Amino acid sequence: MLKTEAARDGADGGYVPSPRRIERERFKRARARRATAVAALSTLVTAVVLYLVITGSPGWPRTRETFFSAEYAAKALPKVLEGLLLNLRLLVVCGAAVLVLGLLLAVARTLRGPVFFPLRALATAYTDFFRGLPLIICLLMVVFGVPALRLQGVTTDPVLLGGSALVLTYSAYVAEVFRAGIESVHPSQRAAARSLGLSGGQTLRFVVLPQAVRRVVPPLLNDLVSLQKDTGLVSIAGAVDAVYAAQIIAGKDFNFTPYVVAGLVFVALTIPMTRCTDWVTARMDRRRAQGGLV
Repeated sequence: MLKTEAARDGADGGYVPSPRRIERERFKRARARRATAVAALSTLVTAVVLYLVITGSPGWPRTRETFFSAEYAAKALPKVLEGLLLNLRLLVVCGAAVLVLGLLLAVARTLRGPVFFPLRALATAYTDFFRGLPLIICLLMVVFGVPALRLQGVTTDPVLLGGSALVLTYSAYVAEVFRAGIESVHPSQRAAARSLGLSGGQTLRFVVLPQAVRRVVPPLLNDLVSLQKDTGLVSIAGAVDAVYAAQIIAGKDFNFTPYVVAGLVFVALTIPMTRCTDWVTARMDRRRAQGGLV
């Protein structure tokens, strides 16, 4: 009778899992629930221990008053959010400029032939110099050094100068990311393109660069996350961004809660970008594992 029912189910196109498979799935669900419960319990215990250690320290009352004052947080939040708009504008404009300049530098470093040697040497020197120069020093040199030259027609706006320093530094890092992607494309791709009649420039544009850019999307997103945080460094030039707005409020009453508010705002802005980066990375890994990404 069981064979008759199984044959009827098979004829109808329905799938009936075996008792062993049902038991295995039940075991997996139970193990997942147990793992979730253990993780939640250990997290709760860790949080309680940290809370007791921090709040039980001798200097906690003074620290809470100086760094975690609700009054100063409410006072600082509107000004910090107003300054954050400048950070967001810098992120958008500088991010676009960094991607373009970084791609040009990477292409210059991968050009073949002796005639392009000066261009490769200049791109290499630029990349090595700005990757080795600390960002804070680059900002100081650009923000205070360029106005000191008194050049006609050159801006002295701290926002523009600070943004230029960010572009100079981050384009060197992004150039290396793009170059790694370009060099990861197998030489057979170039050979196949040339055999089909494409020129060197067409091969680079239509064959090499599309594959290279897809491969380096996750590290590029990581660089943009870092750029988003480092836009706060333009405050050293006097630009009123989120960090400088917090500094102004903190300097009036010597309470550092505005700095904590600014930090939490940056964290809240960074977490979605980080999760987006993780999602894109996982998606590309799955496609690559399935053979859907060259």
